[in-house]
Amino acid sequence: MARNQFASKLGLLAATVGSAVGLGNIWRFPAETADNGGAAFLLLYIACIAILGIPAMLAEFALGRAGRSDSVGVFRKMAPGTRWWLIGIVSVVAPFMINAYYFVVEGWTFEYLISSVTGDLFAPIEGATTNSEIFAAHMGQYIASPWLPILATWTVILINMFVLLGGVAKGIERLSNIMMPTLFVVLIILCGVTLSLPGAADGIAWFLAPDFSKITFSTVISALGQAFFSLSLGMGILITYASYYPDDARLTRTSVIVVASSLLVAVLVGLVIFPAMTATGLQGQELRGTTLVFRTLPEVFALMPATGLCAILFFLLLFAAALTSTVSLLEVTVAFLVERLNLSRRAAVLWTTLPLLPLSAVCALSFSTMEDVKVFGLTIFDLLDYITSNYLLPLVSIAVCIFVGWVAPRTLLRDEMSNHGRLRCRVIRPVEMVVRYLAPALVLLILVWNLVRNG
Repeated sequence: MARNQFASKLGLLAATVGSAVGLGNIWRFPAETADNGGAAFLLLYIACIAILGIPAMLAEFALGRAGRSDSVGVFRKMAPGTRWWLIGIVSVVAPFMINAYYFVVEGWTFEYLISSVTGDLFAPIEGATTNSEIFAAHMGQYIASPWLPILATWTVILINMFVLLGGVAKGIERLSNIMMPTLFVVLIILCGVTLSLPGAADGIAWFLAPDFSKITFSTVISALGQAFFSLSLGMGILITYASYYPDDARLTRTSVIVVASSLLVAVLVGLVIFPAMTATGLQGQELRGTTLVFRTLPEVFALMPATGLCAILFFLLLFAAALTSTVSLLEVTVAFLVERLNLSRRAAVLWTTLPLLPLSAVCALSFSTMEDVKVFGLTIFDLLDYITSNYLLPLVSIAVCIFVGWVAPRTLLRDEMSNHGRLRCRVIRPVEMVVRYLAPALVLLILVWNLVRNG
């Protein structure tokens, strides 16, 4: 049976960009930027993705397309008789764990999108007099409900199942061809609105004026971590998607486009959030995680013209980013089950998503009825986030670079970047050096720093 492939080069790019552009670009990047000196952090981030992100991405692309298998099978093909396939197992487990809590946030996004459309998001709440109190109460009531978060989470899981059942071309690629243009159009519209607000120039100046006094060793580590997280490195996604690439796909060009698109989204989000917050006098608000997206930003929208429309557009943007990310994360496990266990795609999708129904429900309830249930002092939601972000993803990233640089056939990266000599590629040697030496060393630094910092 012929292996699935993306039907078009445009669809290939849209799907890969969709895997990289996710919740991390929408709220994690602004939060990291706000904490680490504005444009100073932005410049560090750009350097990290250019110097390390592109070579590490090319290593995963080369491994996936050459192996033409799932993220376990590629290691078995390239290094038969060794235990390198265990790294593939980790890269299957990690995205499964990520989806358990990502689906909860995606469910919140879906609920807020619906509430924006109906107008319930801005409805008065008894006991809340200010916008800040109203949106805090709205979020509190929602997550405290014993069934609303679970219903929203399971709804988005069913949407993901529907997309995956369509396959690579008719499911993933078709979704990406719709969602990615939608995401960029919405971002541009929101930028136009926020940049036209009185006082927006202060937010632009802060975002684009570097404060190098805030640059510390921790800031550099944060920029490295953001680069790898925002590009979906170490998740098995890029290996899996590259296995669907046609032989004539230009991996170097693809990696540059994906990285540039991810960076563009992050910058545009910054140009939406920071000018809007200074223009509405809310620049002192906390910018982290759920507070930014589900409490602070509705407060910003309430002070802007066309309040309801801005809220709808933003949560549509967030939902598009979340959906393309969760679909790509699920595809890693689906591909593994199809290749390793010879399951049909329908069976693989069911076996991947059904266990996530109870697991995601537990993550959703960790904010309400199961809030007191802790493992090592963390809720189930926070525990899964902590393990995957701090340890599993850096571990897989290190292993892939070492494998491609030192264990796989020596010509692997060169052959795949040049399409076996059919393309002239002048950056092969520098990319090889980064993959073999610099990338493993710096990702190891992230891993060690996380171990030391978190005790």
